[in-house]
Amino acid sequence: MRDALVAAAFRLFLERGYEQTTVDDIVALAGVGRRSFFRYFPSKEDVVFPDHERCLADMTAFLTASGKEHEPVRRVCDAARLVLLMYAENPSFSVQRYRLTKQVPGLRAYELSVVWRYERALAEYLRSRFAGRPDGTLQADVIAAAVVAAHNNALRSWLRSDGQGEATATVDHALRYVQSAFGTGPAPAPQPAPETLVGGRPEDVVVVVSRRGAPLWRVVQEIETTLGRD
Repeated sequence: MRDALVAAAFRLFLERGYEQTTVDDIVALAGVGRRSFFRYFPSKEDVVFPDHERCLADMTAFLTASGKEHEPVRRVCDAARLVLLMYAENPSFSVQRYRLTKQVPGLRAYELSVVWRYERALAEYLRSRFAGRPDGTLQADVIAAAVVAAHNNALRSWLRSDGQGEATATVDHALRYVQSAFGTGPAPAPQPAPETLVGGRPEDVVVVVSRRGAPLWRVVQEIETTLGRD
């Protein structure tokens, strides 16, 4: 019944528009009563995001099950990938929702509130792992925000392409920036970007992150250190 309500709602949203569709319209098309609708969804907005509560619960459980052996930044990056999997389960639905959300200001605001809850879940886990560190709370909040920003940037790029291509590779590429900047453990091995292919074979690529305005000698020193040269 839950899936039937979501299908009916999106059919009407596409035909009539979101604002012109009422809960009564949705239940009439689905062939159920209003009570059944509100048993599953507190509001019309919630039917647009039917899977986020489950995903947030999965993410929270994943982080709760973390042990001391898990490197914290890598762990929150892995937790963010659970959100990607939710979107990738049904690309056509995810693309429809993305287009609808762009058109309706109220849904954009709702989506921001959902994103904030994901970010808080990541930050709370990191705060617990960074307890006792100088600026531990600040570090946790900054890293959580960076993970969400990297994930969402890559996810929206995939959605703008109508769900074409490999979403996992796009998000992994973005999250590697976060892990390289903040992580203490080994980052996942980077995949070569298309422009690094020479003669059909990938060349070695080294990415060095440096502060804007750093003196050139410092940048060169960082490159030499990364390459393992004196």
